Amino acid sequence: MTNQIDQALTLLHQHARPAELAGMARFGIVGSQRLGLSMPSMRGIARTLGHDHALALALWDTGISDARIVAGMVAEPAKLTSRQMDAWAKGFASWDVCDQVCGSAFVASPLAWAKVTVWAGRKEEFVRRAAFALLATLAVHDKAASDARFMAALPLIEAAAGDDRNFVKKGVNWALRNIGKRNAALNNAAIDAARRIQQQGSRAALWIAADALRELNSTAVLARIQQRRPTRLADSGLAK
Repeated sequence: MTNQIDQALTLLHQHARPAELAGMARFGIVGSQRLGLSMPSMRGIARTLGHDHALALALWDTGISDARIVAGMVAEPAKLTSRQMDAWAKGFASWDVCDQVCGSAFVASPLAWAKVTVWAGRKEEFVRRAAFALLATLAVHDKAASDARFMAALPLIEAAAGDDRNFVKKGVNWALRNIGKRNAALNNAAIDAARRIQQQGSRAALWIAADALRELNSTAVLARIQQRRPTRLADSGLAK
Protein backbone atom coordinates (compact mmCIF):
# COMPACT_ATOMS: atom_id res chain seq x y z
CA MET A 1 0.00 0.00 0.00
CA THR A 2 2.92 2.37 0.65
CA ASN A 3 3.98 2.13 -3.00
CA GLN A 4 0.43 2.62 -4.22
CA ILE A 5 -0.29 5.70 -2.13
CA ASP A 6 3.13 7.13 -3.06
CA GLN A 7 2.32 6.60 -6.75
CA ALA A 8 -1.07 8.24 -6.33
CA LEU A 9 0.33 11.26 -4.50
CA THR A 10 3.08 11.65 -7.09
CA LEU A 11 0.48 11.73 -9.87
CA LEU A 12 -1.63 14.23 -7.95
CA HIS A 13 1.28 16.59 -7.37
CA GLN A 14 2.41 16.28 -11.00
CA HIS A 15 -0.98 17.63 -12.10
CA ALA A 16 -1.25 20.32 -9.43
CA ARG A 17 -2.29 23.79 -10.60
CA PRO A 18 -1.57 26.19 -7.72
CA ALA A 19 -2.17 29.21 -9.95
CA GLU A 20 -5.82 28.14 -10.29
CA LEU A 21 -6.59 28.00 -6.56
CA ALA A 22 -7.68 31.62 -6.13
CA GLY A 23 -10.09 31.41 -9.05
CA MET A 24 -11.49 28.10 -7.81
CA ALA A 25 -12.05 29.56 -4.35
CA ARG A 26 -14.32 32.23 -5.83
CA PHE A 27 -16.66 29.40 -6.85
CA GLY A 28 -16.59 27.73 -3.44
CA ILE A 29 -14.03 25.13 -4.48
CA VAL A 30 -11.93 25.25 -1.35
CA GLY A 31 -10.52 22.85 1.18
CA SER A 32 -7.49 21.65 3.04
CA GLN A 33 -4.24 21.24 1.07
CA ARG A 34 -6.06 21.60 -2.25
CA LEU A 35 -3.79 21.16 -5.26
CA GLY A 36 -6.01 22.67 -7.94
CA LEU A 37 -6.31 19.65 -10.22
CA SER A 38 -8.81 19.71 -13.09
CA MET A 39 -11.57 17.11 -13.26
CA PRO A 40 -10.10 15.51 -16.41
CA SER A 41 -6.77 15.10 -14.61
CA MET A 42 -8.41 13.49 -11.58
CA ARG A 43 -10.41 11.13 -13.78
CA GLY A 44 -7.24 10.19 -15.65
CA ILE A 45 -5.39 9.49 -12.41
CA ALA A 46 -8.28 7.35 -11.19
CA ARG A 47 -8.18 5.31 -14.42
CA THR A 48 -4.44 4.80 -13.97
CA LEU A 49 -4.87 3.65 -10.38
CA GLY A 50 -7.89 1.42 -10.99
CA HIS A 51 -10.45 0.35 -8.40
CA ASP A 52 -8.77 -0.36 -5.08
CA HIS A 53 -10.76 0.16 -1.90
CA ALA A 54 -7.78 0.14 0.46
CA LEU A 55 -6.12 2.80 -1.68
CA ALA A 56 -9.33 4.85 -1.67
CA LEU A 57 -9.35 4.84 2.12
CA ALA A 58 -5.69 5.85 2.21
CA LEU A 59 -6.29 8.68 -0.25
CA TRP A 60 -9.18 9.93 1.84
CA ASP A 61 -7.03 9.91 4.96
CA THR A 62 -4.52 12.31 3.36
CA GLY A 63 -7.04 15.11 3.86
CA ILE A 64 -6.17 16.55 0.43
CA SER A 65 -9.37 17.66 -1.29
CA ASP A 66 -8.25 16.53 -4.75
CA ALA A 67 -7.15 13.17 -3.34
CA ARG A 68 -10.56 12.74 -1.74
CA ILE A 69 -12.28 13.22 -5.09
CA VAL A 70 -10.00 10.57 -6.60
CA ALA A 71 -10.74 8.34 -3.57
CA GLY A 72 -14.40 8.36 -4.57
CA MET A 73 -13.46 7.30 -8.09
CA VAL A 74 -11.22 4.38 -7.09
CA ALA A 75 -13.35 3.15 -4.18
CA GLU A 76 -15.26 -0.10 -4.52
CA PRO A 77 -18.82 0.94 -3.60
CA ALA A 78 -19.91 -2.53 -2.46
CA LYS A 79 -17.12 -2.45 0.13
CA LEU A 80 -18.10 0.89 1.63
CA THR A 81 -19.38 0.39 5.15
CA SER A 82 -22.02 2.56 6.74
CA ARG A 83 -19.40 3.95 9.11
CA GLN A 84 -17.04 4.83 6.25
CA MET A 85 -19.80 6.62 4.33
CA ASP A 86 -20.77 8.60 7.43
CA ALA A 87 -17.14 9.54 8.09
CA TRP A 88 -16.59 10.67 4.52
CA ALA A 89 -19.81 12.71 4.51
CA LYS A 90 -18.82 14.36 7.77
CA GLY A 91 -15.44 15.19 6.20
CA PHE A 92 -16.90 17.07 3.24
CA ALA A 93 -15.73 20.68 3.34
CA SER A 94 -16.64 21.85 -0.16
CA TRP A 95 -19.44 21.21 -2.61
CA ASP A 96 -17.26 19.70 -5.32
CA VAL A 97 -15.84 16.96 -3.08
CA CYS A 98 -19.34 16.26 -1.79
CA ASP A 99 -20.93 16.04 -5.23
CA GLN A 100 -18.13 14.10 -6.89
CA VAL A 101 -17.97 11.44 -4.16
CA CYS A 102 -21.76 11.13 -4.15
CA GLY A 103 -21.72 10.75 -7.92
CA SER A 104 -18.95 8.15 -8.03
CA ALA A 105 -18.72 5.97 -4.91
CA PHE A 106 -21.92 6.63 -2.98
CA VAL A 107 -24.45 6.35 -5.80
CA ALA A 108 -23.35 2.77 -6.52
CA SER A 109 -23.43 1.68 -2.88
CA PRO A 110 -26.20 -0.64 -1.70
CA LEU A 111 -26.53 1.78 1.24
CA ALA A 112 -27.21 4.85 -0.93
CA TRP A 113 -30.95 5.12 -0.38
CA ALA A 114 -30.66 4.58 3.37
CA LYS A 115 -28.06 7.34 3.59
CA VAL A 116 -30.33 9.79 1.75
CA THR A 117 -32.94 9.34 4.46
CA VAL A 118 -30.49 9.62 7.37
CA TRP A 119 -28.39 12.50 6.07
CA ALA A 120 -31.41 14.60 5.03
CA GLY A 121 -32.13 15.17 8.71
CA ARG A 122 -28.59 16.01 9.74
CA LYS A 123 -27.60 19.56 10.72
CA GLU A 124 -24.10 19.70 9.21
CA GLU A 125 -24.23 21.70 5.97
CA PHE A 126 -22.33 19.31 3.72
CA VAL A 127 -23.77 16.15 5.24
CA ARG A 128 -27.22 17.49 4.47
CA ARG A 129 -26.13 18.55 1.00
CA ALA A 130 -24.80 15.02 0.49
CA ALA A 131 -28.30 13.64 1.07
CA PHE A 132 -29.74 15.70 -1.77
CA ALA A 133 -26.72 15.48 -4.08
CA LEU A 134 -26.98 11.72 -3.72
CA LEU A 135 -30.74 11.78 -4.32
CA ALA A 136 -30.24 13.95 -7.42
CA THR A 137 -27.65 11.48 -8.71
CA LEU A 138 -29.87 8.48 -7.99
CA ALA A 139 -32.64 10.14 -9.99
CA VAL A 140 -30.38 10.03 -13.03
CA HIS A 141 -28.52 6.76 -12.55
CA ASP A 142 -30.74 4.36 -10.59
CA LYS A 143 -32.75 3.09 -13.53
CA ALA A 144 -34.24 0.22 -11.51
CA ALA A 145 -35.75 2.42 -8.78
CA SER A 146 -39.54 2.71 -8.81
CA ASP A 147 -41.44 5.98 -9.04
CA ALA A 148 -42.77 5.23 -5.58
CA ARG A 149 -39.27 5.38 -4.15
CA PHE A 150 -38.71 8.87 -5.50
CA MET A 151 -42.17 10.03 -4.46
CA ALA A 152 -41.39 8.84 -0.94
CA ALA A 153 -38.30 11.09 -1.00
CA LEU A 154 -40.27 14.24 -1.84
CA PRO A 155 -41.25 14.86 1.82
CA LEU A 156 -37.50 14.93 2.65
CA ILE A 157 -37.09 17.66 0.04
CA GLU A 158 -40.06 19.62 1.39
CA ALA A 159 -38.78 19.33 4.96
CA ALA A 160 -35.36 20.73 4.00
CA ALA A 161 -36.66 23.51 1.73
CA GLY A 162 -36.52 26.10 4.51
CA ASP A 163 -32.76 25.63 5.01
CA ASP A 164 -31.31 28.84 3.57
CA ARG A 165 -27.67 27.72 3.61
CA ASN A 166 -26.50 28.12 0.03
CA PHE A 167 -25.14 24.64 -0.57
CA VAL A 168 -28.08 22.95 1.10
CA LYS A 169 -30.80 24.83 -0.77
CA LYS A 170 -29.01 24.25 -4.08
CA GLY A 171 -28.78 20.54 -3.30
CA VAL A 172 -32.48 20.40 -2.41
CA ASN A 173 -33.36 22.20 -5.64
CA TRP A 174 -31.12 19.88 -7.68
CA ALA A 175 -32.78 16.78 -6.26
CA LEU A 176 -36.28 18.13 -6.89
CA ARG A 177 -35.49 19.05 -10.49
CA ASN A 178 -33.84 15.72 -11.28
CA ILE A 179 -36.74 13.73 -9.86
CA GLY A 180 -39.15 15.80 -11.93
CA LYS A 181 -37.19 15.15 -15.12
CA ARG A 182 -37.28 11.37 -14.72
CA ASN A 183 -40.72 10.75 -16.28
CA ALA A 184 -44.22 12.21 -16.59
CA ALA A 185 -45.57 10.84 -13.32
CA LEU A 186 -42.61 12.16 -11.34
CA ASN A 187 -42.75 15.46 -13.21
CA ASN A 188 -46.30 15.97 -11.95
CA ALA A 189 -45.35 14.89 -8.43
CA ALA A 190 -42.31 17.18 -8.33
CA ILE A 191 -44.35 20.15 -9.60
CA ASP A 192 -46.92 19.51 -6.87
CA ALA A 193 -44.11 19.34 -4.29
CA ALA A 194 -42.64 22.60 -5.62
CA ARG A 195 -46.01 24.30 -5.20
CA ARG A 196 -46.25 23.08 -1.61
CA ILE A 197 -42.72 24.35 -1.00
CA GLN A 198 -43.75 27.71 -2.44
CA GLN A 199 -46.45 27.93 0.19
CA GLN A 200 -43.83 27.66 2.95
CA GLY A 201 -42.97 31.26 2.17
CA SER A 202 -39.34 31.40 3.35
CA ARG A 203 -36.73 32.97 1.08
CA ALA A 204 -35.03 29.62 0.51
CA ALA A 205 -38.31 27.83 -0.20
CA LEU A 206 -39.45 30.50 -2.64
CA TRP A 207 -36.17 30.29 -4.56
CA ILE A 208 -36.20 26.48 -4.66
CA ALA A 209 -39.80 26.38 -5.85
CA ALA A 210 -39.46 29.10 -8.48
CA ASP A 211 -36.31 27.62 -9.98
CA ALA A 212 -37.73 24.09 -10.03
CA LEU A 213 -41.07 25.14 -11.52
CA ARG A 214 -39.33 27.14 -14.22
CA GLU A 215 -37.42 24.07 -15.42
CA LEU A 216 -40.01 21.38 -14.80
CA ASN A 217 -42.67 23.31 -16.73
CA SER A 218 -40.30 24.20 -19.56
CA THR A 219 -41.02 23.15 -23.11
CA ALA A 220 -37.64 21.39 -23.35
CA VAL A 221 -38.20 19.20 -20.29
CA LEU A 222 -41.79 18.36 -21.17
CA ALA A 223 -40.77 17.43 -24.72
CA ARG A 224 -38.03 15.09 -23.48
CA ILE A 225 -40.45 13.42 -21.08
CA GLN A 226 -43.05 12.90 -23.80
CA GLN A 227 -40.47 11.20 -26.01
CA ARG A 228 -39.81 8.55 -23.38
CA ARG A 229 -41.86 5.41 -23.10
CA PRO A 230 -44.65 5.92 -20.55
CA THR A 231 -44.01 4.27 -17.20
CA ARG A 232 -46.23 1.24 -16.76
CA LEU A 233 -48.21 1.18 -13.53
CA ALA A 234 -46.68 -2.15 -12.55
CA ASP A 235 -43.18 -0.68 -12.96
CA SER A 236 -43.92 2.50 -11.09
CA GLY A 237 -44.38 0.88 -7.70
CA LEU A 238 -47.85 2.47 -7.49
CA ALA A 239 -49.89 -0.55 -8.57
CA LYS A 240 -52.35 -1.70 -5.93
